[in-house]
Amino acid sequence: MTDFTLEKPLAHETPTTWEKPLHPVTTKNRQWQFWVGIALILGAVIFLILGNTIGGAQYFTTVEALMANPSDHVGKTIRISGAVVGETIRYDPQNLTIAFSIAHIPSDAKNIGEALFIAANNPNATRLPIYIENTVKPDLLRHEAQAIITGKLGDDGVFYATELLLKCPSRFEDGASPMNVNQMSS
Repeated sequence: MTDFTLEKPLAHETPTTWEKPLHPVTTKNRQWQFWVGIALILGAVIFLILGNTIGGAQYFTTVEALMANPSDHVGKTIRISGAVVGETIRYDPQNLTIAFSIAHIPSDAKNIGEALFIAANNPNATRLPIYIENTVKPDLLRHEAQAIITGKLGDDGVFYATELLLKCPSRFEDGASPMNVNQMSS
């Protein structure tokens, strides 16, 4: 069998004792720390939300409003909508650049198909030249397609796009005819 012996600590060794902290942690202190932590977290969340909202703000405008005061919009990120004017589409497959113009879509049309037809075929409609780099020509980029474009207006009056979304109307209902275009231009 094994013998167990208990040894007394040596005289120079002092037993460990528990000392009372100078500033004890009370329930009141813990509540205060909790609320400070919550306030810091809420402050950080609000800062992130506001920072991303303000930094990523985009103005949605029309071609007519943009061309009325172009100097007010130069260099700002803008989202704009217009009807693609088919004869202005230029695509360079070597450099992957697209240039075309969009026309102002009138808001008084009965439906979007008619509005796109009128805008794209009206020679007096306000137009905006668009330029996009590093993009393959989309299949939907054609005459009378609705283009929703995000980008910045340059000092030269050209809208430099970073994003292009296209909607192509399926078929128009009766009502959009060349006579309507002539009525809009007078």
